Amino acid sequence: MEPLRRPRAVACARRCRRAERRGALNALDKPFAPIDMENMNSTRRTLLMGCTLGALAFAGASHAQGKSSSPEGRFRKIDGFVFDKLPLNDAIRIVHGSGKRRLAVFSDPNCGHCKRIDKDLKAIGNVTVYMFLYPVLGDDSLAKARGVWCSKDRQKTWSDWIENGTAPAAAAQGCDTTGLQRGIELGRRYKVEGTPTLIFDDGTRVPGAIPPAWIETLLAAPAR
Repeated sequence: MEPLRRPRAVACARRCRRAERRGALNALDKPFAPIDMENMNSTRRTLLMGCTLGALAFAGASHAQGKSSSPEGRFRKIDGFVFDKLPLNDAIRIVHGSGKRRLAVFSDPNCGHCKRIDKDLKAIGNVTVYMFLYPVLGDDSLAKARGVWCSKDRQKTWSDWIENGTAPAAAAQGCDTTGLQRGIELGRRYKVEGTPTLIFDDGTRVPGAIPPAWIETLLAAPAR
C-alpha cells in the first residue's frame, strides 16, 4: 500500500477531530452514567477510538518534525479565565519540585500522549499540576477514571498507572463520582475536544502534546 501523503494525513486528522467532537463530546452532554457508551454499537465505538488515536498519532508525528521553536501566537486564551476559580478540589493535585508554577491538564487514562506529558512535566519541575480526569476514549477509559477517582489516594493511583502500568482497582459500588462528572463538565465548558489538553495560568489552552521547551515558555507567562 502506498504511504499516506502529508496532505491526506492532514485531511484524515481533521476528519477524525470532527468525528471525535460529534461522538465523544456529544456523549459527555448526557448525565454521567451514559458516558460509558454501553448503548453505542461496537462499530461506532471502534471508529471513535480509532479516529481519536489516529489524530493523536498524527499530532505526535508533526511535533517530532520540530519545525517551529516557539509557541507564541499559536494558541488561544480562554476569555475571562481565572485559574483560582477552577474547581481544583475536583482535580488530582501533583506537585513537582517547588510547585511554584501551575497548570491544569485534562487527561484520559488510556491516552499515550498524556503519559508523555506527565513525564515531561515531572522533568520540567517546579510546577503544580491539577489533573482533571477526562475519559473520552471508551469504556475502559471510563472504568479506569472511576477506579482512580474512587481510590483512597488518587495521586498515587494515577501515578502507579501512568508511570508503572499498574491498573487501578475497580471502583466500589456506590462510589460518589459527582466530582469526576464536574471535571468532565468543566472540560466541555472550556471546549476540551481531546486529550491531553493543557490550560495555563494565563488562560492559554493547548490541545495535544507540545515540546517541553514550549511548556516552559507558557509557564513563564504572567497569570491573569
